[in-house]
Amino acid sequence: MTILGATGSIGASTIDLIRRAPTRYRVEAVSANRNAAALAKIARELGARFAAVGDPDCYGKLKEALAGSGVEAGAGEAAVVEAARRPAEWVMAAITGSAGLKPTLAAADRGAKVAIANKECLVCAGMLFMRQARMSGATVLPVDSEHNALFQALAAGRREDVRRVVLTASGGPFRTWSSEAIRTATREQALQHPNWSMGPKVTIDSATLMNKGLEIIEAHHLFALAPAEIDVLVHPQSIVHGFVEFRDGSIVAQLGSPDMRIPIANCLAWPERIDWPAPRLDLASVGTLSFEMPDLDRFPALLLARQALEAGGGAPTVLNAANEVAVAEFLAGRLGFTGIVTLVGATLDAAQRRGLTVEPKNIEGALAIDHNARSLARDLLPEIALKAS
Repeated sequence: MTILGATGSIGASTIDLIRRAPTRYRVEAVSANRNAAALAKIARELGARFAAVGDPDCYGKLKEALAGSGVEAGAGEAAVVEAARRPAEWVMAAITGSAGLKPTLAAADRGAKVAIANKECLVCAGMLFMRQARMSGATVLPVDSEHNALFQALAAGRREDVRRVVLTASGGPFRTWSSEAIRTATREQALQHPNWSMGPKVTIDSATLMNKGLEIIEAHHLFALAPAEIDVLVHPQSIVHGFVEFRDGSIVAQLGSPDMRIPIANCLAWPERIDWPAPRLDLASVGTLSFEMPDLDRFPALLLARQALEAGGGAPTVLNAANEVAVAEFLAGRLGFTGIVTLVGATLDAAQRRGLTVEPKNIEGALAIDHNARSLARDLLPEIALKAS
């Protein structure tokens, strides 16, 4: 196996599971963006053959930290792609952002089992990615808890008998907040997720509900579903991660404690299952499972993502790129919380007016749209930041 994004939260959860079954898995390669010291420690511990950092400036630190270990070191985009191309049967694709596009596609191109935790591959280049996976015979295993839930529930029936699927959302830290309170939300408040422990980007996306919008786009590509076949319900307990409704009225759901190691374990062993001391779900202690419709007035990101999916072409790529810029600006204190969605919407409008949302024909086309969208978002930032202040 290979772990792309080994020092992130998904990588850490994957490594925790590997440690519990050391004779079952052999690690071929690991990658990280800049954290050379942590990556070298992981590579040594797991006995990896190759380690790559995305930032070329970190090569010296990685090389030094791996001295005498026998682990080959590499740096830069080409080195991370090489890690993905190494002969591993199973690849965890957990690189955050558009930087994960090329290496994840490289793993799919050689027919590997790709456990995909990188939303951007499917949001920015979903049609291209799934087509390449089909052509190469790759198996795409969804790691996100919601998509993994659908993956498991869909096995209960035939695809033609599916009426709809439902992704659940915790509602984030601002689920019960008024519009006025949300407008003045701080970075610290937005990072206080009630159920999940995740990286800052994903946590902010959960607070805006943009994460659920991106997941709608992902589900569309992963499972060949029409937008109208994908619904969202807010489920504050984060116990039911997703369910499938069949045409006979049956609903099959996947439940589990809010721990990312559960869907990762499902992908690690698929089509089998593995033993590990998973947090057991005690429904009697939970007591109540509640569901509610998402409030699109307070959380317009969900509607914006649906509009991008309906528009098709490169619109989802623009949505994702603009959102990455907006979230980074919010985390840096240069944009208010509600300015995130405002900036994304303005970028989408500008990109469509300029004809920048055509369907990308290849990975270079997707990255070009991504680059142009980021430039547009940065150009629009001063005006949006002023309005949102």
